[in-house]
Amino acid sequence: MKFQDFVYRRPDIRDLEGKLNELVLKFEAADSSEDQHAIIAEINELRRDYESAGHIVYIRNTIDTTDPFYKEEQDFLDEAGPIYQGMVTRYYKALLGSGFRSELEQQWGKQLFRIAEMSLRTFSPDIVELLQRENKLSSEFTRLLASAKIPFEGEERNLSQLATFAHSTNRETRKKASEARTAYFAEQETRLDDIFDRLVKVRTEIARKLGYRNFVELGYVRMNRSDYNAANVANFREQVRQFIVPITMTLKERQRQRIGVDVFRYYDDAFYFKTGNAKPKGDPDQIVANALKMYSGLSPETGEFFSMMIDRELMDLLSKEGKAGGGYCAMIGKYKAPFIFANFNGTYSDIDVLTHEAGHAFQALSSWDYKVPEYEFPTAEAGEIHSMTMEFFAYPWMDLFFQEDEDKYKFNHMSNAVLFLPNGAAYDEFQHFVYEYPEASPADRKRAWREIEKKYVPYRNYEGNDFLERGNVWLQNGHVFTIPFYYIDYALARMCSFQLWQKANADPAAAWSDYLALCKAGGSRSFLELLEIGNLNSPFADGCVEGLIGDIERWLDRIEDQHL
Repeated sequence: MKFQDFVYRRPDIRDLEGKLNELVLKFEAADSSEDQHAIIAEINELRRDYESAGHIVYIRNTIDTTDPFYKEEQDFLDEAGPIYQGMVTRYYKALLGSGFRSELEQQWGKQLFRIAEMSLRTFSPDIVELLQRENKLSSEFTRLLASAKIPFEGEERNLSQLATFAHSTNRETRKKASEARTAYFAEQETRLDDIFDRLVKVRTEIARKLGYRNFVELGYVRMNRSDYNAANVANFREQVRQFIVPITMTLKERQRQRIGVDVFRYYDDAFYFKTGNAKPKGDPDQIVANALKMYSGLSPETGEFFSMMIDRELMDLLSKEGKAGGGYCAMIGKYKAPFIFANFNGTYSDIDVLTHEAGHAFQALSSWDYKVPEYEFPTAEAGEIHSMTMEFFAYPWMDLFFQEDEDKYKFNHMSNAVLFLPNGAAYDEFQHFVYEYPEASPADRKRAWREIEKKYVPYRNYEGNDFLERGNVWLQNGHVFTIPFYYIDYALARMCSFQLWQKANADPAAAWSDYLALCKAGGSRSFLELLEIGNLNSPFADGCVEGLIGDIERWLDRIEDQHL
């Protein structure tokens, strides 16, 4: 069945609640582990139906945020989500109280019980209204950015379409495009400040009602971080500051020389080569056709996977009016269908997002046999390993997409992988500040951001742009608004993907074997346990960052980028 034919009916929340409560009572009264196994399977089926409906709505709403039907359904699900969370919490309580826990753990895995324990620490009936408010504010932010219509060079552009001009070989065009983007955000500054301030306040209230000192503590529990803590993350950030930031300064100086400017400014940030950035050749249909060739060549599993994605029309890739920004992968369990959402705009990032989200989608299918909603995707930092490693595994086929610009793309991609790490650390440290000091004013937050940004991204030069100089860059980051504390997960995962890149250079078969084992494990283990399955070192370990970055720096130094 193709995505357009997937059936959506608004879930009957009260009916679902009755059915789940009845099954929980049966579970509690069961006198054997076999009976409880069977009841868990029934519960999982009901949950899969509900969650699949939610994913269908989310996808169709983000594809066209102006569609009144799916906007109304998303509003409904924003209200229903916390009620559903309460139902799942009752199930988790029964699961943890089972007299047959050891037998259940053998069947379903210990990670399910860890997730249940952590989930119980994130919910109370007293916070349902607050959770609904949080959901609505996140949706309000998404719709606001999707509604952007920015006049530029004779046409109205959304944010994804405008981003194309930041890659222009004409510096004045880059400057004007950057100014148009920041002008839009400056117009929305008060509204964005208000949305974010209300999000901080409601999240803080939720945390305190649940007995936490602040939302930082709750945020880590929400992310199901069971085997590391804020101190481990702070240590990782410090390693990034110490060992990665100096390399980013060198990379940006190389970029300044390549593009031939005396002073590197913020509007030069996305322009990498004087002859122009690498651009994918061919239209979107040709890109998809080349991706099929690539995945057919990578392995039998990926070839079958991507062919299915095309046949079932499980991708929406083009940027268009009313479409939400960014890219993501969602898993619609009822139909055994991962869905890739992107915003192609004719730049190299089209290939980045396609390979990245394909990594998520491939993992979701690879771990399907668990048939446990909690295991469809792992925790975020582990899940991003699949996506980021898939970007590297695609390297041997980049000639299909970029032809003579293949080396440009690879150098740029690897450079950006390194450059992202301090950005990820900066956003994480900023969010710790935000939620440790929830009473800070919007102006206080912006001053804090600017101080943190200068520590991790010292090459940024906002001269002439008051909006950015005042510390407003983060207002453009959807993760900061909608998924707090997620951003560092990309940096942690990138360190793991670097290890698989290293291994692929030395022993491609071994690298693929480790990657496939990791994908098949899905979310059935905690982060550090999954690293063991993938034969990966923990990014928290002292020396991990320093040891990896040297090899990457040597790889970048071997490329004569000034001639690209």
